[in-house]
Amino acid sequence: MNVSDKIRFMRQLKGWSQEQMAEKLEMSPNGYANIERGITDVQISRLEQIADAFWTSINELMNFGEKSILYYCGDNNTITNLQTLNASPESLTVELQKHQILLQHKDKEIKYLK
Repeated sequence: MNVSDKIRFMRQLKGWSQEQMAEKLEMSPNGYANIERGITDVQISRLEQIADAFWTSINELMNFGEKSILYYCGDNNTITNLQTLNASPESLTVELQKHQILLQHKDKEIKYLK
């Protein structure tokens, strides 16, 4: 998965339109669309802005989608089904912590929207 695909996929996971993402980055919708299409080479400073918009780091953004570590289903407080795919205990722990942080950010976003 290339960088533009990762950015598009993460935006879609958030349920944001390209226009909403462009607004968050203070750029034109067409300029942002060019990033997702892979037309524009993205500088590190822009990657930092994109990662911040997703509440993640550049490292997480660049590694997003590189390997499937876990599958879970449940509510925000419990994991009821967990399957690992070629994961060490250490990497699984890190992935679980990342997902818990994402859930915390989602809860904060929901409170903000209310």
